[in-house]
Amino acid sequence: MFPAMLLEAVRAIGANRMRSFLTMLGMVIGVAAVILMLAVGEGTRITVKKQVDSMGTNVFVILAGFQNTSGVRSGSGNRHTLNESDAEALKELPGVEAVTPIVNNNSQLVAGGQNWNTMVQGVNQDFLTVRSWDLAEGRPMDALDVSSGSRSIWLGQSTAKELFGSLNPIGQTLRVKNVPFVVEGLLAAKGQSLNGQDQDDTAIVPITTSQRYLAGSQFRGMVRMIMLKAASPEIMSHLEEQIRELLRERHHILDPMQDDDFFLSNLSAVMASAEATASAMTLLLGAIASVSLAVGGSGIMNIMLVSVTERTREIGIRLAIGARRRDILTQFILEAILVSLTGGILGLLIGSVGAYLVQAIWRTSVVVTSSSMILSFTVSAGIGLFFGFYPAWKAARQNPIEALRFQ
Repeated sequence: MFPAMLLEAVRAIGANRMRSFLTMLGMVIGVAAVILMLAVGEGTRITVKKQVDSMGTNVFVILAGFQNTSGVRSGSGNRHTLNESDAEALKELPGVEAVTPIVNNNSQLVAGGQNWNTMVQGVNQDFLTVRSWDLAEGRPMDALDVSSGSRSIWLGQSTAKELFGSLNPIGQTLRVKNVPFVVEGLLAAKGQSLNGQDQDDTAIVPITTSQRYLAGSQFRGMVRMIMLKAASPEIMSHLEEQIRELLRERHHILDPMQDDDFFLSNLSAVMASAEATASAMTLLLGAIASVSLAVGGSGIMNIMLVSVTERTREIGIRLAIGARRRDILTQFILEAILVSLTGGILGLLIGSVGAYLVQAIWRTSVVVTSSSMILSFTVSAGIGLFFGFYPAWKAARQNPIEALRFQ
């Protein structure tokens, strides 16, 4: 019985091909829009997550305070309130996996006939652990490099390309402020940070080397930044309080009303906020696109009502020769669902192709997920059932005698 009804539904749709196509068009556009918008939103969310993860997981960033001169306040990091001993003390806190003090210097690097200006970071042997940064080639920095102040340097991918091109930089010599350094390692690619900066345009050296040869001795032992990696995300909130209490105690900030002379940032909180924003944007885009699904559904109801009117005599004949009202109801609901599902399948194909075209043309990340496809397919079937029920119910409620008299 059901296969016969399904075949009849296909015939009824095929009898008015252009009208059926125009009815499907609303669903095609609606489903394609939902797929495309969800793909763009999901791509944005994943991109944001990758950028935050590239900074390292379970990481705190501690910046030195600002300088206040005659009421004029400079940016954070310009006042020398952090030092290496702070980093050593923080490393003793329970739940701390690794800590690195950081001294930054913009310097001109010269290798043969090439030169490049980049950020040279003075760090310790825990830097790569804190940043979750791998080596592409070479050896990692070790405690001996730091204690001896070795003139060794590790290059980011962008810096290495600018200085050495396709040549393997490992073992090569370059100069930083006329001081020779040997390239000991090449950092793996990191990509852009959240603020759009190229994280691979960098170089790192032992912090003792940076202070001795690059930063000068005026503020020996002082650092602009400390990065700290927690052992697990569960302890981040508690560890944040401990970090603040320890630094305030070490800096003799005893008055609870007195401001910190440092800035403490929880990158996990930043990541959670960024992901929440991206997820909200995905939902918003999906909600906006879903409006077109409702429009497509109303189009299906409108055409099905017209179809019921046109086929009134047919309905009357079927009822007169023994068709049950539920058979008429099922017949028209099947037609509505078939129109909706066909439009949904075409919309899935067009939306998926459109998403990858957007990625290819605008170089933006899009991700078509199986969940979004299943959701759109299910919703299109549901819309066919919902908007097709009233016309089908109206057809099933026809009086056979009046239907046979209908002109």
